[in-house]
Amino acid sequence: MDANLYVDGFNLYYRALRRTPWRWLDLQALARGLIEPEFTLHRIRYFTALIRSGSLDPQKRLRQQTYLRALRTIPQLDIHEGRFQSNTAKRPLAAPRPDGQEFIRVIETREKGSDANLAAYLTRDAAKRDCQAAFVVTGDSDFVDVIRMVRQDFSFPVHVIDPQKQVSRRLRHAATLYQLLDRSLLPQCQFPEELVDRHGTITRPPAWQVAAG
Repeated sequence: MDANLYVDGFNLYYRALRRTPWRWLDLQALARGLIEPEFTLHRIRYFTALIRSGSLDPQKRLRQQTYLRALRTIPQLDIHEGRFQSNTAKRPLAAPRPDGQEFIRVIETREKGSDANLAAYLTRDAAKRDCQAAFVVTGDSDFVDVIRMVRQDFSFPVHVIDPQKQVSRRLRHAATLYQLLDRSLLPQCQFPEELVDRHGTITRPPAWQVAAG
């Protein structure tokens, strides 16, 4: 039976990869460790948005682009991009200032589209029987309703692999099967230090190097 892997990129990154040496993650290798033996990997769908370089870390966008380029060397993988949207908003201070000021204007940047894209493709693939089961890597309980509907309306199994350290009861009750991500898989599922695509060599970003010893 064929299975698709759906990866909530930012949720995986911020819940399990950030501040670890394992950000150079090979999703094809990870899929093999996550998908049960009776299934064959058919497709990986990776959902993310192109980040903007901040003044504190101007290389952040370049690292993401390098990683996306590495992911594109996986034949079964499709990248679905959302976007970031910035707005100026007025927000209350936690405590008024001595001058009586109670509000401050801030720039809010939000990622838009990735969650909607994941929900749309999960539903579409279930309806078209693009595979026989879905494995969804996320800890975002916003997906509870779509997971439940896909299971009930299409009789389609949805397995959730949660990158959080604590169990989400809502996701566990919505999914066909639910498990926390086995973090021991991460060091075993790394891309090689260098890959090659039609544009040349892709090298692991220096900030993501694994310390020797």
